[in-house]
Amino acid sequence: MNMNHRFTRRSFLKTSIASLATISIVPRHVLGGAGFTPPSEILTRAVIGVGGMGMGHVKSINTACKLLAVCDVDSDHLKAAVAAGGPDVKGYSDFREVIARKDIDIVHIPTPPHWHAIMAIAAAKAGKDIWCEKPMSRTIAEGEAVVAAVKKYKRVFRLNTWFRFADNFYGMNTPVKPIKKVVQSGMLGWPLKVTLNAATGFDWKFMWIGKTGLVPQPVPANLDYDFWLGPAPFKPYHPHRVHGTFRGYWDYDGGGLGDMGQHYLDPVQYILGKDNESPIEVEADAPKQDSDAVGTWRRIRLLYKDGCEIILDGDNKEKDAAFIQGPNGKIMKGFKSDIADFAQKVAGLPDPEPQITDFVESVKTRKKFALNEENGHRSCTLVNLAKIALQTGRPLHFDPKKQRFINDKEANSYVSQPMRGKWRV
Repeated sequence: MNMNHRFTRRSFLKTSIASLATISIVPRHVLGGAGFTPPSEILTRAVIGVGGMGMGHVKSINTACKLLAVCDVDSDHLKAAVAAGGPDVKGYSDFREVIARKDIDIVHIPTPPHWHAIMAIAAAKAGKDIWCEKPMSRTIAEGEAVVAAVKKYKRVFRLNTWFRFADNFYGMNTPVKPIKKVVQSGMLGWPLKVTLNAATGFDWKFMWIGKTGLVPQPVPANLDYDFWLGPAPFKPYHPHRVHGTFRGYWDYDGGGLGDMGQHYLDPVQYILGKDNESPIEVEADAPKQDSDAVGTWRRIRLLYKDGCEIILDGDNKEKDAAFIQGPNGKIMKGFKSDIADFAQKVAGLPDPEPQITDFVESVKTRKKFALNEENGHRSCTLVNLAKIALQTGRPLHFDPKKQRFINDKEANSYVSQPMRGKWRV
């Protein structure tokens, strides 16, 4: 044997140890960068409805989850979303094909509201978790059906309004948490009156109204208008009915009330501790509403059994109103109060009950998100009660447990409305 190629056990060990000294052991989180998540642990998502707000879901909402699919009945919207989504994104014109994919964990639904319930229920049946735009449902019965489906199929649901747990609330110069602390402490007394108007920081979008006397127009080649209508009654095409101005028609939404109502009202519901109940009375002061086009309104009042009330002051007549007022004090715009040493007292109050505010955490732990199908349905019901009061034009009495109006066939006809063709919840 050639001695130049003979290794003793001792020389082998010396050589091996010397070689190991040049090797760096790199932790996994360094290889993947800070917060590295293995591909097998990354959740996937799809976005159905990619015009307007939908493109926000494509580009900047829930980006911790990998986008795999986008869907729209407008081929121009779809083309733009596929381009913005990246190389792994596939486009679809039929939402049912998206929901049928086994590799998608979460379905985003930023469509017009008349589609929310149908799509959310279909997603739940297919084993998907759901991220839905506001308002949660176009009718009270549709909201009930979503709640039942999410429960039955054990899914996780979140509604896309966040002011009950994040960001400064409109006009208050503070998140909702300190206001919640004040109310749950009893500092203001009981019952409470909440006024939402421009004076307290809540400017309703009155531009979201419909037009009467629309002259039918040819349907553009890029839009499958029949599929866009879906469960809604057939009405001849006009560009004002779809895309950015659809909110002005009762068949699809409820004007500025539908557009912004849940943003405004969900935090109020949370502040008042009303997540498990609804008002018993609602009345609206408004011009007579058209059966098709949503009109404007002056004032809407929602009254709870315990005397708490919410005033939607569309005309902004109550210019000196507090945001929230009780027998012992009030909180005004900018989180100011007439209570002595207010800031110091608030600082010493106990925090509200903790809630999960990270949707991915909710999906992975299977625990309810802060704004879920149950409390989201209740705050959407506030919007739908107000809409029905506008449409009927008179005071209404509501049973919060049965979620139906009392001895009022006309009002209840708006609670559960027929759907066109094959579409059902």
